[in-house]
Amino acid sequence: MKLNGKVGIVTGAASGIGLAIAEGFAKEGANITVADLDDEGGNKAVEKIKELGRDGLFVKTNVTKREDCKRLIDETVKKFGTIDILVNNAGLQYVSPITEFPEEKWDLLIGVMITGPFLCTKYALPYMIQQKSGRIINMSSIHGLIAAKFKSAYVSAKHGVIGLTKVTALEMAEHGITANAICPTFVRTPLVDKQIDDQAKAHGIPREEVLEKVILAEAPMKRMLEPEEVADLAVYLASDSARNITGAAIAIDEGWTAQ
Repeated sequence: MKLNGKVGIVTGAASGIGLAIAEGFAKEGANITVADLDDEGGNKAVEKIKELGRDGLFVKTNVTKREDCKRLIDETVKKFGTIDILVNNAGLQYVSPITEFPEEKWDLLIGVMITGPFLCTKYALPYMIQQKSGRIINMSSIHGLIAAKFKSAYVSAKHGVIGLTKVTALEMAEHGITANAICPTFVRTPLVDKQIDDQAKAHGIPREEVLEKVILAEAPMKRMLEPEEVADLAVYLASDSARNITGAAIAIDEGWTAQ
């Protein structure tokens, strides 16, 4: 198994991409801390991890809060003794023109997708430095590489997390710690399903047209990704096989950015 005996933390792991990554890590032998605000989903995720033969821990976490992020790291170390892999995956979306974008929504999205990864990384790194190894995997997006209308906070945050990834990679190279960002196109998750509704409202078109004219318009392969496809890349980046890959923003975009 590629991750046998490793300890991983995955934020936003109660559903969607985060859950798929947590399960993917467990299948490869890792023990996992599930971080999320969703108590029910988080505990169910731990049950699935244990069904796969690994140990799991749920820590209810608001990644915008310093005390929650520190507690997440502390409780993981208390239970498992160390941290080998941190996946900063927690995210959300809000679709609105800039002129109408609620400022509190801006603060929330930036808090979850920039401040959260910074805090979790800051608190996890001392343990990785001590053992001279570690993996930081940040979930960016196709919108970390290119922009889209009506998503000012999301696009800004996802661009920013690539910058954070690069800085982490440079600072941690001498300690044997890698940092990489994954940039998927649209993935079949509850978050994207809600985006379809939001885009339909913003553009004034039916859901079916959103899929054709917005969601899949620029993707040559004309399909959404499955969460497990993103998880497969995360498993690889967390493994020893990827020890020389760092500071990268890796697209899974079905050819979108090739155009």
